[in-house]
Amino acid sequence: MKSLFDDGRMAIVQGVGYPNPNRSHFRSTDIWSSGYPEKEVVTSGWIGRYFDNACPGCEPHVGVSVGERMPLAMQGERVTPVSFETAETYRYTGPDAEDYLRLNLREQPTTKPAAKLTQAARKAQKNENTLDFLHRTAMDAQLSSDQILAMTKRHQPGADYPRNPFGNGLHSVAAMIAGGLPTRVYYVSLGGFDTHQNQKGRHENLMTQLAQGVSAFWADLKAQKNDDRVMMMTFSEFGRRVEQNASGGTDHGAAAPMFVIGGGVKAGVFGQHPSLTDLDQGDLKYNTDFRSVYATILQQWMDTPSKPILGQQFKLMPMIKA
Repeated sequence: MKSLFDDGRMAIVQGVGYPNPNRSHFRSTDIWSSGYPEKEVVTSGWIGRYFDNACPGCEPHVGVSVGERMPLAMQGERVTPVSFETAETYRYTGPDAEDYLRLNLREQPTTKPAAKLTQAARKAQKNENTLDFLHRTAMDAQLSSDQILAMTKRHQPGADYPRNPFGNGLHSVAAMIAGGLPTRVYYVSLGGFDTHQNQKGRHENLMTQLAQGVSAFWADLKAQKNDDRVMMMTFSEFGRRVEQNASGGTDHGAAAPMFVIGGGVKAGVFGQHPSLTDLDQGDLKYNTDFRSVYATILQQWMDTPSKPILGQQFKLMPMIKA
């Protein structure tokens, strides 16, 4: 990853966090995913609201998540992106997914016109119209899954990806970019960084997976000549505490760095690294609100106002090329 930095393609944002940090995995993930630290219950993510605001009429492929489940960050109120663990297992997982599975084995139902409908008939027609919609959704999902599978199978990567779920996910994303899928945001995860014990070896292994996957991805995009069209941002729900615990690890903390990578990035280090001695009850003190990073990417890369998505205007950072 240092080669990406040296090549002028990586920005490192230091000390990122938010006021009154929460140490619960679930709550802090919701905060980072929604962009709403002040809301206890959230139903949409900041990327999902971007879809809702910037492209409410877009097809589901406007967003693609590669993983076991759809992340909150990608969920909108009006737009439901595509989510699958592998291209081979991609299927419709939206509302009424069970009906979709049954419809895969059925012929499309037809609705007979009627001049006058009883209440029972109206209910039956409504049900059939719903089935018509589900059948069309099922067919669309089947066609798109075939399309994505074909893209990933024919893609000849310009780099050697590590053979692990993270590397496989990035390989699939690169294949979909090469195939011209009309997607604005892809989402891939690498878990395991909750290093409460034996941190030294585990963290080294995880950083190796991250570095190998990210390096292969950008080498692949460069071979495609798509590297200037893509921006990558990393985030985690929290950092780690400064002091080692009794198990050779560290516990849930507050501030942490973010990486932003791409041809449109101004390379360098942004923000001030938190002090290792001036702590808040053992935690690093954050100095950059994570929503400033989001707002910068939304406005200066994705070309959309950030206030309707984040609820207020946050300070922009000078890390995107004009």
